[in-house]
Amino acid sequence: MNYQTIISAEQLIAHINDLDCVIIDCRFSLADTEAGFTAYRHGHIPNARYAHLDHDLSSQITAFTGRHPLPYRTAFINKLAQWGINNNSQVVVYDDVGGAFAGRLWWLLRYTGHEKVAVLDGGLQQWQKRGYPITTALPNIKPGTFRAYINENHVLSALDVENGLARKDVCLIDARTPERFHGKQEPIDPVAGHIPGAINRPFQLNLNSESLFLPADVLRQQFSQLIGGKQPEQTVHMCGSGVTACHNLLAMEIAALPGSKLYAGSWSEWIRNKNRPVAAN
Repeated sequence: MNYQTIISAEQLIAHINDLDCVIIDCRFSLADTEAGFTAYRHGHIPNARYAHLDHDLSSQITAFTGRHPLPYRTAFINKLAQWGINNNSQVVVYDDVGGAFAGRLWWLLRYTGHEKVAVLDGGLQQWQKRGYPITTALPNIKPGTFRAYINENHVLSALDVENGLARKDVCLIDARTPERFHGKQEPIDPVAGHIPGAINRPFQLNLNSESLFLPADVLRQQFSQLIGGKQPEQTVHMCGSGVTACHNLLAMEIAALPGSKLYAGSWSEWIRNKNRPVAAN
């Protein structure tokens, strides 16, 4: 197995019992932060571990961070080993919202140098639609040994984004809904609007009506048009807190437009500093 972007339910079922295949359930709800774990205990893909967005895939919020700061490196690497992940493991991550949360763990693993990680295309719904098994049994996990190779080029700070926009050498893509991007609605953060110069690309546009990713050539055409004359390496993704932004980054990788980056702090970090500009239109 060597899946690095997405994997279909049919492909996963063929490898469900492979010793080097580690499956992780990333279901989560911003409205009820324990709903994902509750759903996991009521039924999950066999052998799947559970990753909690707040506890496992983020660190503690401070006065200067966004809502989902990147996890502390040592804690995250230790968690990967606890899940049984080795450097040669094929990791498969899934959720029930088209990869909106699973994409975060996909990106985090790539950030730590692990390329063999894929999002289950269509998530749990596609798995169940095909009649594949669900279990309440907890996995028997043999701890792994994971060595990280952090790639700092994968992530940008607020200052990096600010400077890049000033130099006009980055294309900043915001994955939030148009209503939030334009400042018409803001149900989560205290300030509405977007970073001046950002382009809106709701992550939902990457999916079809069955929550499956669009074909690679379609995504390539759409993102190529969106970034214009910029290179994929000059493209930076953001959202509300650095989670769903990973979905657009994944879509670009599927589209064979590799090398785009993440502004991990995203909007909820940007607005912590009142001196940073805000646009609403």
